[in-house]
Amino acid sequence: MLLPQNDALPVNLLAGCFRETSASYKYYWFLSILDLIEGGQTKIFKKEIFAGMVAFAWYPIHYFRLSFGLQDKLQENVLRLKEIEDISLESAITDIRKKLVNSDNKATASLLWHLNQTVPHWFLSPWYKGLNKSGIYQASQSDKLKPLYKLDIDFIEIYPRWFEYLVTHQSILRDFALWNLTNFLQVRNPMIPDLPGKLIKPSERKSLTDQRNKFWNIVLANRNNLKCIYTGKELTTGNYVVDHFIPFNFISHDLIWNLVPAHKDSSSVKSDRLPPLDIYFDPFYEIHRTALEIIFDKSPKNRFLQDYYPIFPNLSKDNPLSDGLSKSRFRDIFEPLVKIAHNNGFEYFHYAAKQ
Repeated sequence: MLLPQNDALPVNLLAGCFRETSASYKYYWFLSILDLIEGGQTKIFKKEIFAGMVAFAWYPIHYFRLSFGLQDKLQENVLRLKEIEDISLESAITDIRKKLVNSDNKATASLLWHLNQTVPHWFLSPWYKGLNKSGIYQASQSDKLKPLYKLDIDFIEIYPRWFEYLVTHQSILRDFALWNLTNFLQVRNPMIPDLPGKLIKPSERKSLTDQRNKFWNIVLANRNNLKCIYTGKELTTGNYVVDHFIPFNFISHDLIWNLVPAHKDSSSVKSDRLPPLDIYFDPFYEIHRTALEIIFDKSPKNRFLQDYYPIFPNLSKDNPLSDGLSKSRFRDIFEPLVKIAHNNGFEYFHYAAKQ
């Protein structure tokens, strides 16, 4: 991915900021700056940028539990700030940043200011190769080499030509930073599905209303005594929720083959925990086998059947997950996902143990 060129600016040096980096600081530093210049300010206080870095990293670390690597102190600081500050996991980036900037907690201020040890000056290292921290601070006061900004103790000030460039190409620059961040995190999370979709908190989660009304309600309306795989309680169209068998926080999609109707009593207990397959896979498989038999009979053109075909390309009314090979293949899909999710910190769930 290439950055927009500008004959008056060394754009190649800006691109060089993201090469050969061993920590996530630079990506989040730049993303935070891009977010803050929307207000038109060229002078930006470091504390605001540091708080923005934490805010951008908050969701992928706490919600999706991505690993930033052993050397990355930003992840460590974000986890510690969750313990110190009363900030909801679902908070927006702007709310998290505001909360941190306005916090009177000395520990919070210390964790934010810890980021000053590296990123503000080392981000400019492509302009000033060979210079140490103090040398970069001093050299940045001059526009001679056309650096992105000048450094001060408490703030940075973006040079006018760069400010115009950042504002003009903000969307492309943001995508460039996220693309490089994705590559950085993919190495540290090689088995995590849909990594790009886990970097930024969506404005809202998609509803599962269609999956409920146009798939599972049809199943429940045509089969009596269908029971919740977690609680064993009978399911009806009025007493169930649509549950992600493997938590959405890990798998980050709403494909029907990972969804299951579950009694309302189980939802608050299961939350984002993993189902032990030795306990729950067989009933999970059976409810899907039953569902497919009913859907093929009552709604053969149902669009949610398409979700199964990448796994079962030969799926049909005459062969709806009926043989042992299909069951084995279905389990083969889930076993590595569950193991990887558990290794990334997702806990196991067992309803009976919560009674």
